[in-house]
Amino acid sequence: MIDAIIQNLRRGVKLLNAIEDKVYSDKSVVPYYSSIGGHMRHILDIFDCAFEGIDSGKIDLTKRKRNSLAEEKVDFGLQYFYTIIEKLEALKGEDLSFKVEVKDDLGMGIVNAPYTMASLLIQAHSHAIHHFASLGYVISQLGVELPDKDFGYNPTTPRNKAMEA
Repeated sequence: MIDAIIQNLRRGVKLLNAIEDKVYSDKSVVPYYSSIGGHMRHILDIFDCAFEGIDSGKIDLTKRKRNSLAEEKVDFGLQYFYTIIEKLEALKGEDLSFKVEVKDDLGMGIVNAPYTMASLLIQAHSHAIHHFASLGYVISQLGVELPDKDFGYNPTTPRNKAMEA
């Protein structure tokens, strides 16, 4: 599981290594006017929240750091990726079935739910894939090439024949 998450996050690293700050922070693409950097920072904030609460067993997804430099400057975005990947590497071989309490706001107020650390990391991974898929549109509108054919593609989704060509 950890290897799959890291492999996916490295796709983000590959993208960041291919673009400059101007493209990374560009918010011109409609309809949401969100930048590549904004999506990347958001993805990594979810993982960061998990690591912030891992010792206490209380993970608060509403306490995202929202570091503006991580969404405006490629170097800060890359450092954020490397930090999260390093923390994930440290979990290799660990039993992640321990319980944690996850707090989030689903739009109608704060909720708390029991998870295992493994289930939270699976959710964060799926969330990252979803944002990478959204970024595929932004990236294409900015004239940037996707890092690879699996960027933003959920492995459970059947492939379109045109994509395989």
